[in-house]
Amino acid sequence: MLLLPPPPLLSLAFRLVLLVVGSSCVLCCCEQDQEWCDALAVMSEGKPKGPVKGSEDIMKPKAFGTCPNPVQEPLKWNCNPELANKICAHNRHFAEHAGYFQETGFLKEVDRTKPTTYYDPITNKPLFVAPVGRTFEEFEKESKSHGWPSFRDDEVDWGNVRVLPDGEVVSTAGTHLGHNLPDRKGNRYCINLVCVAGRGPSEDGAAPSS
Repeated sequence: MLLLPPPPLLSLAFRLVLLVVGSSCVLCCCEQDQEWCDALAVMSEGKPKGPVKGSEDIMKPKAFGTCPNPVQEPLKWNCNPELANKICAHNRHFAEHAGYFQETGFLKEVDRTKPTTYYDPITNKPLFVAPVGRTFEEFEKESKSHGWPSFRDDEVDWGNVRVLPDGEVVSTAGTHLGHNLPDRKGNRYCINLVCVAGRGPSEDGAAPSS
């Protein structure tokens, strides 16, 4: 049994949160180390219920903009690598134009019968798996309605994705992905297709993961 001081003795800046990770109990200072606490939640058996927060340090300058290297080539679905490099590594606010994903080979080539894994074109690490908890037709309809591929909480790989305080969605390697634009259904991650068009570690043309 863990005994904690009564609430009046706990500083608001140092509220204690007990996280259960597997069979171990980890005591952490959540307001001081929110990102660390969120990472522990990702490693636990259950998925976090909402977005895993990240800090601006993720997007600090690296060898190639905010990323360690350029995107792999060729990208999936005939996505434009020049556009991908600009949006993924040298951008924090702008996006491919609305409906771009419909102009690529995505809707013709994607497997509509099972969930698809979407990879970071910089590192080849998985970022999203969709559709989850809905049909592909529902995923497609929502994406077309908003203009960009739109993912929900259960479709995010929180081991490799973070949401910054202003709603920017990024990979843990520094890849700009898009933004969280919640609607009445909850969090909606509006993502550039070029930023999830990596081929993955098992496909030809993929750069080594880092």
